[in-house]
Amino acid sequence: MDSVLLLTLRRLRKPLVLLVTVYAIGILGMVLIPGVDADGNPAPMGFFHAFYFLSYTASTIGFGEIPTEFTDQQRLWVTVVIYMSVVNWAYTIGSVLTLVQDSGFRHALVERRFRRQVQHLHEPFYIVCGYGETGALVCRTLDRLGLRFTILDVDPGCVDTIDLAHYASDAPALNADASSPDHLLVAGLRNPACRGVMALTDDDAANLAIAITVRLLNPRVPVLARAMTRSVAENMTSFGTDHVVNPFQIFGETLATALEAPATFGLIMRLTALLRRASGTNESPPRGTWLVCGYGRFGREVVGAFDRESLAVTIIDPAAPQDGPRFIQGVGTEAEPLLRAGVKQAVGIVAGTDDDVNNLSIAVTARELNPDLYVIVRQNLRANQSLFEAFDADVTVVSAELIAGRCLAIISTPLLSPFLALARQQPQAWATHLIERLDALNHKGTLATWSIRLDAADAPAVQVALASGGTPPRLDDLLRSPNDRSELLACLPLLLRRAGRDRLLPDDEMPLAAGDEILFAGRLRARRSQQLSLANVNVLDYVRTGRDLPGGWIWQRLTQRNGETGQA
Repeated sequence: MDSVLLLTLRRLRKPLVLLVTVYAIGILGMVLIPGVDADGNPAPMGFFHAFYFLSYTASTIGFGEIPTEFTDQQRLWVTVVIYMSVVNWAYTIGSVLTLVQDSGFRHALVERRFRRQVQHLHEPFYIVCGYGETGALVCRTLDRLGLRFTILDVDPGCVDTIDLAHYASDAPALNADASSPDHLLVAGLRNPACRGVMALTDDDAANLAIAITVRLLNPRVPVLARAMTRSVAENMTSFGTDHVVNPFQIFGETLATALEAPATFGLIMRLTALLRRASGTNESPPRGTWLVCGYGRFGREVVGAFDRESLAVTIIDPAAPQDGPRFIQGVGTEAEPLLRAGVKQAVGIVAGTDDDVNNLSIAVTARELNPDLYVIVRQNLRANQSLFEAFDADVTVVSAELIAGRCLAIISTPLLSPFLALARQQPQAWATHLIERLDALNHKGTLATWSIRLDAADAPAVQVALASGGTPPRLDDLLRSPNDRSELLACLPLLLRRAGRDRLLPDDEMPLAAGDEILFAGRLRARRSQQLSLANVNVLDYVRTGRDLPGGWIWQRLTQRNGETGQA
């Protein structure tokens, strides 16, 4: 039974029974008490007239005495029934108001509306579990990409802010524990249009439960799960979670890449904007002695990256062991522990505590003591972004942005992660040459990346050309401007995947095949121009051959008829 109806019947059971009892007694009395007509003849009242009379009288409406004038006995009985019904109506109305204000009843109403909204979703959507800083950032980007989503969050305050986000389409949201299987099912886990589940709550145990639930209830749906510790990440990976995102591990790996392969690090930064960096700086972290303030989950990943590169590290932490050769006890917000750690001889410092104010204080104090320090600072809350921008560290690490960036890259640009994995295996000269080509496209700014698949959905014009049986289009046909084919678009093909095999920097003259997946990097303007060639048969024919055919079917027919007339 519907939970709203069940709650209504349960909470209003007593007043409704009393109301029915009062009406039943009143009707029965009106039928049993004898009446007379105008001539003095007996005129008993039937059940219908008694019900009709009490319906408008006992409800305090009032109308008149029917079907005949009442006797004094009938009027006395009616008076008793009216007082009884008024008291009972007051009790019933009070019970209804109490029910409406009940939090459980209101939640049942919201859940029913949420369930109906999800049931009417027939376009692809994602389930976002957790609407904190990371979840809100992911939802805003999904909305800009034109993708639908449903939201589950255990905090009612977060759910209440969703209506203020002004999304382009409705975002069904429910205040509920996303780790509950029932709530995931209500959110659309088994809906055929569900394309994935993102477990982005602040609780690793909840994210782990969500990942397990999805794997058991609907294995075909991919899961992107946030994990803040390596043990939880390994647990998720053990039962087949599709994508596990640990922001601290991501930064640790990126930092190790920056130290070991600076050119590859520069390439990653240009393609992903993975870290917030100081304006105008593209330098990699220097090699030398480093200070790390805060030895929690983030600090351990950073120290691990330095250790892998055999760099000297001094750790400043309030819980540092007294006999540890690499440890200095303290926070780092004051000069004394920084001086003992050797801040004036160090090349860089990492302010990585769980407190944003402390991190900024550490960074400011350290830079005053050594203005040449390379400063990496951890930002825990995006609400403090203006403070961190004012300080302008060399690198600012924002967990929410790291997680959201990785999740959205997997969704919108699925070939980017395989490309970066292959790029890390290439020599530095290869990465340097590619950076030069990319910088020529966008002057060292962050490039847009996008993936296309040569099928009827992404590239209908190419699909038609491949099915025609003629010479297949080549990759360079997708790099020409639809306005002037002699001009090349400001984009570069980075990876081509065919039949499960990946090819880095494919040759421009390579013939295309149905089902090919291609990763591009370039300007957004180039992407929009390329979409014209992918979608319009005539535009594709122009960039391939130079023939500028009329755009519509009617114009093509007229052009063909005029040509036949001229030949005749």
